Amino acid sequence: MSDFHDTMDQLTFARENRERIHAVENSFGPSGRPLDKPDRILMGEGHLMKQGRRKLEQKAFFLFNDILVYGSMVLNGRWHKKQKIIPLEDLQLEDVEDGLGLRNQWLIRTPRKSFFVSASTYEEKRAWIDHIEHCRAGLLRGSSCQPGSAFAVSWIPDRAAYKCMRCFGKFTPTRRRHHCRKCGFLVCNACSKTRAVIGHIHATKKLRVCRICHTRNAEGEKCRLSGDSTGKNSSEEDDAASSSGEEGDEETMQDYTASSWVDSRMGTWGQIGTNIFQGPTLPRTSPE
Repeated sequence: MSDFHDTMDQLTFARENRERIHAVENSFGPSGRPLDKPDRILMGEGHLMKQGRRKLEQKAFFLFNDILVYGSMVLNGRWHKKQKIIPLEDLQLEDVEDGLGLRNQWLIRTPRKSFFVSASTYEEKRAWIDHIEHCRAGLLRGSSCQPGSAFAVSWIPDRAAYKCMRCFGKFTPTRRRHHCRKCGFLVCNACSKTRAVIGHIHATKKLRVCRICHTRNAEGEKCRLSGDSTGKNSSEEDDAASSSGEEGDEETMQDYTASSWVDSRMGTWGQIGTNIFQGPTLPRTSPE
């Protein structure tokens, strides 16, 4: 009888999990990518503040057991757009201490893009970090996935510097800010006229880099061509257009509700908690 109830619990959980995943999938409309697949579990969801190129923007985040999905919110969060999907094996977290005007932040690094996010409370921050790290560890432990080795730098926010970080000339309406795609520094146009291919961002596209990074990149290329493969680089996604064009409508947490997570004891959907989900195990319907 116990085995029968366990099987029924698993089937009920699997059905409810698919319904939750389909709801997230449908919220992105036809422009979003399909999210439903065998053995995928929606672990949690909530609203976080993401540091964009020019300002903080409220985003909807969805944590699955193998990917992290986020997007912009429209119609008071009932619909989403600009879906971004990050495989957990390509993700790295870095905690950030609280500072002046910076609270409950952490850094999400990926090979193509790195960015800061913040939660409304310390408990929310810890829940997100703990759940992400738990899912990532389980993914790497239970499959042939390999963690990423090169991660993008995070861009210095526009408001953090009033001078070019290379020539130290003051930014003005005519001397505008630009980001070096390799180091993330804020630089003027004169100090970032050069372009270079940064391999793990794009195989062929030349991206804006500052003069110092261009020199280092050229030296690294010479070493590579001469047989020295030890040169490494870390760079930011060429995301200036999409970052500046993203429509984040709020700069503070509005209409705040706590993040929701799969309950570790019951396998049901609940509010924020410290328990990490351990089961039930979904019946495997097809090989990975």
